[in-house]
Amino acid sequence: MIPIIMSGGTGSRLWPLSRQLNPKQFLPLAEASFSMLQATIMRLKGLDMQQPRLICNEEHRFLAAEQLRKMGMEDASIMLEPAGRNTAPAVALAAIQAQENGDDPVLLILAADHLIQDEAGFRASVNKALPQAEAGKLVAFGVVPTHPETGYGYIQRGQSAGDDAFAVQRFVEKPDSDTAREYLESGEFFWNSGMFMFRASRYLEELEKFRPDILSACRAAMTNREADMHFIRVDREAFLACPEDSIDYAVMERTADAVMVPLDVGWSDIGSWSALWDVSKKDEQGNVFKGDVMGEQTANTYVHAEHRLVATVGLEDLIIVETKDAVLVAHKDKAQDVKRIVEQLKAEKRCEYLNHREVYRPWGVYDSIDNGQRYQVKRITVKPGAKLSVQMHHHRAEHWIVVCGTARVTNGEETYMVTENESTYIPIGQVHSLENPGVIPLELIEVQSGSYLGEDDIVRYADNYGRVSDKTSVA
Repeated sequence: MIPIIMSGGTGSRLWPLSRQLNPKQFLPLAEASFSMLQATIMRLKGLDMQQPRLICNEEHRFLAAEQLRKMGMEDASIMLEPAGRNTAPAVALAAIQAQENGDDPVLLILAADHLIQDEAGFRASVNKALPQAEAGKLVAFGVVPTHPETGYGYIQRGQSAGDDAFAVQRFVEKPDSDTAREYLESGEFFWNSGMFMFRASRYLEELEKFRPDILSACRAAMTNREADMHFIRVDREAFLACPEDSIDYAVMERTADAVMVPLDVGWSDIGSWSALWDVSKKDEQGNVFKGDVMGEQTANTYVHAEHRLVATVGLEDLIIVETKDAVLVAHKDKAQDVKRIVEQLKAEKRCEYLNHREVYRPWGVYDSIDNGQRYQVKRITVKPGAKLSVQMHHHRAEHWIVVCGTARVTNGEETYMVTENESTYIPIGQVHSLENPGVIPLELIEVQSGSYLGEDDIVRYADNYGRVSDKTSVA
């Protein structure tokens, strides 16, 4: 069995914590000190399976690789999608790859951003589903509902298929509140978790039957793929030509071989701030406070404070989230509508939807601490042994001041060391690079000045991370 972990979402309903370039699957949520992706991998321990394979957006490749590295999985396979095409094409890529050596493994399809509180129960359900998948069935995991939820699709169970599995009678769309209540009372309906299990060959057979256009595009994308470090890059043009569809619509709702295995494990997709409040530990007033928070006459409220004191007085049923560059205040009943703020930010081309003030790179991290019309100030941290790309800027000069560690600087034809309390200047148009040759993190302040300070003003000549041709990414 091979776990296929899909990690391509953006989690816009959890803004401002979740951003397009740092979405919820890479964040520590729900009382955890590790990310949702890492938790997904950790709960597989104890199952008889190969190392997980990850499918993620190309924008998230270094973030995903770093989190896997911290788990001792430096050689894990990471397949990169040049753009999101929903789950049916993503799983097709994984299934095609899984069959390439003449094998036909069972694939366990998981999302990287789900919470499962009963991990032993999850593993038991996986083991119950395995014989069904080995026999050629396409298994969906149906969550035992705890309330009349209108935010999930449902699966209606049919006749018993043996060993706590059921034939799927039908999939249904997200219901209204009255219909959801009827579903709950009937005992026949389960939340569609978006997790599946099947043999690679069976999925591809059914996909060819119902959506041959998707399969054809994915085969073309895999035929011309390239290996880039430990990343697998599918053919960009072929994949962008692939139609967009979900596993549910493309295959599961059409196949005659769908079965469902119930999942009663404290599951949540953490799809909104109200959902996160639901699964978090609360105080006597029903509050969830994260960070430096003081509450007075406050009840049933979620407050997440990252960088400063947040005080509340006389509040009830609210969501308050504070980050370095944004503050969200919302009623819990309107938590699903946070994505509309993200849409407004995109429409106005504001940066707050895209990334946090702190931006993680394969070499370290930078924090944009101040900016004006013709200047920007960053705090940069470079990991030991790491090096930024050899690059040049057309419109800005840079002044670097080292505050901790030692920098090896290439400035035109010169290469020299800059140590603590020393500085150096990079003129406009000068080819340069920055490296940390030491064993402790290098910390420096960068002051940029010029007529244009956008991160797309960069020309790369050499890069340790395969980004030489990527002219629009930051250093």
